[in-house]
Amino acid sequence: MSGNLGLNEHHHEVVVNYLRFSRYLRTQNLKAVDSGFQELKDSRLTEDTFTADEVSEMLDGLQVVLRGEVETELINNTHTNVLLLRQLFQQAEKWHLLLQANISELENRELIEMIANFEDQEFSGKAATAKPTFEMRKLNPLEGGGVQLLQNEIDRLTSENEKLKARLQQVEAKASEAFKDKSQLEADLQKTREELGMARNQQPSQASYDTSDLENQISSVKSEMEKNLLLSSTKASDLQGNLAETAHKLLEVQEQLRWSEKERDKKFSQTGAYKNLKSMLQTKNKTIKELREKLRQYEADD
Repeated sequence: MSGNLGLNEHHHEVVVNYLRFSRYLRTQNLKAVDSGFQELKDSRLTEDTFTADEVSEMLDGLQVVLRGEVETELINNTHTNVLLLRQLFQQAEKWHLLLQANISELENRELIEMIANFEDQEFSGKAATAKPTFEMRKLNPLEGGGVQLLQNEIDRLTSENEKLKARLQQVEAKASEAFKDKSQLEADLQKTREELGMARNQQPSQASYDTSDLENQISSVKSEMEKNLLLSSTKASDLQGNLAETAHKLLEVQEQLRWSEKERDKKFSQTGAYKNLKSMLQTKNKTIKELREKLRQYEADD
């Protein structure tokens, strides 16, 4: 420890340098005040006698000049002190420290006299009249110093990293589940398409079967008709009518089969199962797209 301020060598030297800077500013301010009085003497005090009004006018002018000079220097002194405090606070914040300032102690006359005595002792070489005993509040030292601060920061970053990893695992699990659901939906859709294709393939086979049966019937009718033509012309005419009617029925059956196939396809596309399956597939595709976007964001953050 050095001096009477209760500070280490480095901080003691910083205080002395600041006092030296303040003394320089104070000297310049006093020179400005002396210059103002001297200028008044040289410019106005050229006669032997002055009236009261003239003296009052000179003093008012001098007051304006000195007031402006003193106000400017006081403002500059305040701003200089703020810059000094800013430097100290910035250095403390790098180590996550919170400095304390007791503003009430700035008007403590006893402490101010101690600082004045300390300044005289440092710059004039005079012996101190009394040894000051400062009892200013100090920061409690951290256990381990800078190492402990670094360890605290490492622990904080490690904790945040673990949280990000946990969130990433959750997103990956959701993405995997979405992929499984999509695969299942695609399999269900494929199965449904295959069943639909089988149904369509079976439909023409049944239709051809019915047509062949009808054609056999027509052939049989023709044979019967030819036989009956030999028996009776009246019966032949009836048989021809029956043949035309049977042919007409054959065409109706074929038309009904085509209409039935179209109607069945239309009804299947309008069923709730088909619509639900299509809606589920669209929803899953949208969810997978959103999860992929989030996954890319988390990977970029990590």
